[in-house]
Amino acid sequence: VQLQASGGGSVQTGGSLRLSCAASGPRDTGNTMAWFRQAPGKEREFVAAVHRNAGTTYYADSVKGRFTMSRDNAKNQVYPQMNSLKPEDTAVYYCAMGNRLILSTVRAPGQYPYWGQGTLVTVSS
Repeated sequence: VQLQASGGGSVQTGGSLRLSCAASGPRDTGNTMAWFRQAPGKEREFVAAVHRNAGTTYYADSVKGRFTMSRDNAKNQVYPQMNSLKPEDTAVYYCAMGNRLILSTVRAPGQYPYWGQGTLVTVSS
C-alpha cells in the first residue's frame, strides 16, 4: 500500500486548504484513513479520520467545526477540507491507513501501519 499526500501550502489566518491522500494497492488493506499532524518540537497528533465504507468521521476537538473529511471511494482518495485556519494549525500533515478502527483506537498513531509522506501547511497571522 502506498499513500500519496498533497495539497499543502501557505495561507493566512482564516484561509482554507484542501489536502488530498491517494491510496494505491489492495483496497481491502484498510478501511480507515486518517490525517495526523506534527508541528516542530511537538508529538504527532490526530486530526481527523473517515471510514471509507460507512463514511463515519472522527475529528480532534481542535479542528471540529473547521475541518471536514470526505472520501471518493472510486478514486480511493480522502480529502480534508480545512477552513478557518489558524497559526496553530501550522504543521506537517500526514495521511495514514488502518483497519477497523473505532472511537477508542482511531486517534492512536500506532494503529496505522501505512503512512504517506508529509505535506506542509503553514498558516501565517
